[in-house]
Amino acid sequence: MAFTTTMLSWSALEYGKRMGPELENARVNIRWATDYLLKCARATPGKLYVGVGDPNVDHKCWERPEDMDTPRTVYSVSPSNPGSDVAAETAAALAAASMVFRKVDSKYSRLLLATAKDVMQFAIQYQGAYSDSLSSSVCPFYCSYSGYKDELMWGASWLLRATNNPYYANFINSLGGGDQPDIFSWDNKYAGAYVLLSRRALLNKDSNFEQYKQAAENFICKILPDSPSSSTQYTQGGLMYKLPQSNLQYVTSITFLLTTYAKYMKATKHTFNCGSSVIVPNALISLSKRQVDYILGDNPIKMSYMVGFGSNFPKRIHHRASSLPSHALRSQSLGCNGGFQSFYTQNPNPNILTGAIVGGPNQNDGYPDQRDDYSHAEPATYINAAFVGTLAYFAAGRSA
Repeated sequence: MAFTTTMLSWSALEYGKRMGPELENARVNIRWATDYLLKCARATPGKLYVGVGDPNVDHKCWERPEDMDTPRTVYSVSPSNPGSDVAAETAAALAAASMVFRKVDSKYSRLLLATAKDVMQFAIQYQGAYSDSLSSSVCPFYCSYSGYKDELMWGASWLLRATNNPYYANFINSLGGGDQPDIFSWDNKYAGAYVLLSRRALLNKDSNFEQYKQAAENFICKILPDSPSSSTQYTQGGLMYKLPQSNLQYVTSITFLLTTYAKYMKATKHTFNCGSSVIVPNALISLSKRQVDYILGDNPIKMSYMVGFGSNFPKRIHHRASSLPSHALRSQSLGCNGGFQSFYTQNPNPNILTGAIVGGPNQNDGYPDQRDDYSHAEPATYINAAFVGTLAYFAAGRSA
């Protein structure tokens, strides 16, 4: 949820001028999330609440949100049970959102930033992974596979952008170099941090951030298909293919980084090399556009992976509220197990979750459209959030 909020805020900051009236909708969505994150951070001194509901019990039920009767167990991290990863990501979300609201609601913006600083301080002072503290209540669902150093860098990068306080720059440098990833996701933030920090090297001409610009370009060289150091697979139809579980989450978030880095390159007339190949901004833009077009239906099976967009889109998505009859049609509770009757049918979902992007096709560009195939059929907020900025860029008529 925090990563979703950070990415939606980043989209509004980079592309808000191109969103037109949709910018207000973006702010409404960001505020919905930050109100929740503020409550998580401020309700109890010394605690950050990081989850509600026992995921093991919740996953055994298929019922409507209106009927939900599983325990609403609350999970938190604290100095004795640290969670630097979840805390630093929450700080990133609050700091990024504070900039979104700076000119439109300065009081709210100040509250977001003050809370972001407190939560980041907690992440720095009490270091540890939240999946070590909370084990089976977050694993295997959202374990911190990449550790927490990437979140510390990411959270500090956002606080640096929001405050310009050298404390955060010094802290980032104290972490030393990060990994050299070829992925960007809710779990692994290094590439996002590198692109965010490279903004200072390119736009602010600050040579202290040169190493992060270099790291961002090394990352991009691993993504571009014709680069000598590419480590990224592409399907026959041209889709970036990273991992079988919910692959589109990587496509939308990496595509956001490509578009955004290209934007910085254009603003500064910058190019760079992958081996002996000179990379110009339009190389990144055209790859981004190919990914966006593929997701929206320009692919071998002409399937739009955004529900409700186009004439052919996923009809049996892995989503409780979408797949079960509405309360208005069937008011009695279905119970924890009753919903599985709908889960296992071949009928299309009765409620269309307009705009949701699913996990996407397999490596052969195929999509079975089966509700129980969650690695392909499940939508997620963090798939959508990363797509918003790139869509705004192309909707405003920018193309290669």
